[in-house]
Amino acid sequence: MIYCRFQTEAGPQYGEVVVRAGTLWIERLLPPFEEDPWTKLSVARFEPVPFGTVKLLAPVVPSKIVCIGRNYREHAAELGNEVPKEPLLFLKAPSAVIAPGEAIRIPALSQRVDFEGELAVVIGRRATKLGADEDVRPYIRGYTIVNDVTARDLQKSDGQWSRAKGFDTFCPMGPLVTDEIDPRAGLTVETRLNGEVKQQGTTRDLIFDIAALLRHITAAMTLLPGDVIPTGTPAGVAPMKPGDRVEVTVEGIGTLENPVES
Repeated sequence: MIYCRFQTEAGPQYGEVVVRAGTLWIERLLPPFEEDPWTKLSVARFEPVPFGTVKLLAPVVPSKIVCIGRNYREHAAELGNEVPKEPLLFLKAPSAVIAPGEAIRIPALSQRVDFEGELAVVIGRRATKLGADEDVRPYIRGYTIVNDVTARDLQKSDGQWSRAKGFDTFCPMGPLVTDEIDPRAGLTVETRLNGEVKQQGTTRDLIFDIAALLRHITAAMTLLPGDVIPTGTPAGVAPMKPGDRVEVTVEGIGTLENPVES
């Protein structure tokens, strides 16, 4: 299934997304997922609408965002870091989440704010202490796109990453969630700044694959429905400035696009 979350006169709603003659449509409304008790399914009659004609919201309301650092060798190298021997985890504040089209705001506290385009896993059921031979796929609802925006100078000066990764607007997410792709087959992850390609990688190059990531995370913490796991960014990160526009495209999902403001 493919779904999105969008704004209506009745408030936020979830919608199933289908392809009609090569165009995405929101076919019908879906009941809210358990992590989002604030949304109520509209009882009004719903007519299918083209996907591109609605105001999209972030497709997930996560209790936590568990990110993976340095999960592409070339990205670790470009920042002068060693390749980690096990997944490097950090948390990103849920309050940082914004929707497609919303503005990334550059904070006055930072002199360098970078984009980091990533494929992200959306958890579909409670997962804890997953076994070494356990199939992780039943725990995955689907996949979306995240831009792990980072205040690079603060990341270096703080010595830990909570502030640098957690500013408001530092987690653009969307435009939809799909379970109709397979990252193991190799999906292209590409980021463009003002139309120029800056990052281009494939999920075949992940140092730790998604199964390894979920096993490692759940050995330490329980993952809940709606939790989001950005899987790492390819090489090519670079700074943004007000007036820029950044687009992250993941094969089989679409494009997450956001302007940059001060």
